[in-house]
Amino acid sequence: MMFDQEILTHNLMKEYIRDLIEKGQRLDGRGLYDYRPIEVLSGTFTKAEGESWLRLGETQVLVGVKADLGEPFPDTPDKGVFVSNVELLPVASPTFEPGPPDEGAIELARIVDRAIRSADAIDLSSLVISPGKLVYMLFLDMYVLDYDGNLEDSLTLASLIALGRTEIPEVELKENGELEVRETKRRLELRDIPINFTFVKIGNRMLLDPTKEEEGVCDASITIAINGEGKVCSIQKKHGTFKMDEILNMMSVARAKWSELAEIVRGAI
Repeated sequence: MMFDQEILTHNLMKEYIRDLIEKGQRLDGRGLYDYRPIEVLSGTFTKAEGESWLRLGETQVLVGVKADLGEPFPDTPDKGVFVSNVELLPVASPTFEPGPPDEGAIELARIVDRAIRSADAIDLSSLVISPGKLVYMLFLDMYVLDYDGNLEDSLTLASLIALGRTEIPEVELKENGELEVRETKRRLELRDIPINFTFVKIGNRMLLDPTKEEEGVCDASITIAINGEGKVCSIQKKHGTFKMDEILNMMSVARAKWSELAEIVRGAI
C-alpha cells in the first residue's frame, strides 16, 4: 500500500508540474529562462591548488584542482595533462551509491571537460616544462555535496572558478636533470569562460536550470556550452528529441545569459 501511495504521489506531482509549465509557470516561481540564486562560498575547504564551493539553489558542489608533475601523453608531448573526475557522494542524494564512478558521473565529467577543452580555456602548452619529458598534470576533482538538479551547469561554474584560482609552483628542469622547485607560484591563466547551459523540455516548453523535480518529469534534456565569443563549443543531448528551431532558440537564450554567469565567475576569481 505504501508503494502504491508513493507512485500516486509521484504521478500527481508530475501532472502538477507539467500543468504549471504549460501555463508558463514553475514550482519555485522563476521564469522559464531564469537561474536559481548562485552563491560562491568563501573560505578554504581543501588542500588543493585551486578550489571552489558553489551553491546553485539547493544544489551544492565542491571542486578542487590538484597540480602534479609527470610525463605528457605520448601523442601530445607538447601539452600538459588535464584530467577531470566527478564524485557523486551518497550524502548528496539517496539515488547516489558508493563505489567507483558510474555512467552518470563519467558523463558529467565529460560534459565539463569537453566545454573547457573545446574553448581552449586552459593553454595546455603553457604547462610544459620540458617537451616530451616533464609537464604539469592538472586534476580537476568535482564533488557533488547536495543534489537538487542541474549538476552540469553548477559543476562547470565551480570548475572555472577553481581553475581561475589555481596557483602552481614554478619549477625548472636543469641540464643535469635535476628539478628545482621554487617558492614562487604562478596563477593558471583562464583564457576563456565556456559556460554550460542546461535546458529541459516539458511538453512544448523549454526550461533553463532545471530542478531535480523538473529533471524527473522532462521529455528531453540538453546542455549547450557557449564561449566568450558567443560560439557554441560543445553540445550534449542526454535524452529525448528537439526540433531545430527549439535548439536555435536555446542557443539564443544561452548567449544572452552568458555575460550574467561569466560575471559571477570573474567576480569569484
